[in-house]
Amino acid sequence: MIYLSRFQFPGRELEYSFTMNQKRTCYDTFYPFLVLSKHCLEMLDFEPVTILYGGNGSGKTTALNVIAEKLGLERDTLYNRSNFFEEYTKLCSCQGGDGSGNRRAPRMPKGSRIITSDDVFDFMLNLRSINDGIDRKREELFEDYLENKYSHFTMRSMDDYEQLKKVCLARSNTQSKYVRRNLMDNVREHSNGESAFLYFTDKIKENGLYLLDEPENSLSPAKQQELLKFLEDSARFFGCQFIIATHSPFLLSMRGAKIYDMDEDVVDVKRWTELENVKSYYHFFKKYEGEFE
Repeated sequence: MIYLSRFQFPGRELEYSFTMNQKRTCYDTFYPFLVLSKHCLEMLDFEPVTILYGGNGSGKTTALNVIAEKLGLERDTLYNRSNFFEEYTKLCSCQGGDGSGNRRAPRMPKGSRIITSDDVFDFMLNLRSINDGIDRKREELFEDYLENKYSHFTMRSMDDYEQLKKVCLARSNTQSKYVRRNLMDNVREHSNGESAFLYFTDKIKENGLYLLDEPENSLSPAKQQELLKFLEDSARFFGCQFIIATHSPFLLSMRGAKIYDMDEDVVDVKRWTELENVKSYYHFFKKYEGEFE
């Protein structure tokens, strides 16, 4: 399924005209201006799966953020949004899978979103924070149980009613039952890789456009291959479209993916086996091929 078929970025001349017309001199950068145009990137045509490949500074994350901003996609965390982001996106145009759009962005399916590494990290940190809070509360309830069960409590007024309920609860239950009735269970804990993978499977639903920024972060090679299968199936069977920024050789091997090499002086479409990062892995393991036998 294709919900976004084309995205047009402002070219060098348009960017140059904008920056030269700026009267304010208090800015030392016009980001995201002058980033993508360095590689002559003016237009991206999309397939059900499109991959933006490149190293740090290649502009692949900037491209995703610009597209997400133009389309008004959902996101969970803040990002490096400069004073010129709004002006830049106004100069962009895009076309939906049905031919709609241009300077005004076409409407994307409900739930379409961008997922970044920060989203995944925040999710994992929140799980830990919740469980740490539950553990601290559990220790407090252990002490609370003993105090209420063996206290010499006397109700003197209705102001003591809540305390009376605690005393009755403690005296009529075991310590474990008392704690369970006053405390939610711990959120099930997983390894970082398992938690990250669960985040993707929770956020990615059928029939949506998803922009993924380096989803391989926090995932082991085995989990990256699981994610690869999940994304392939989601695109093939469940009406999802993906635009992915990555340099993971596992994700780059995705069947039918259109890959833009953003490390080239002029951005070009390549097969995954032609990419420098993949060839580096190949030559490294080829060198030690005998040790695997």
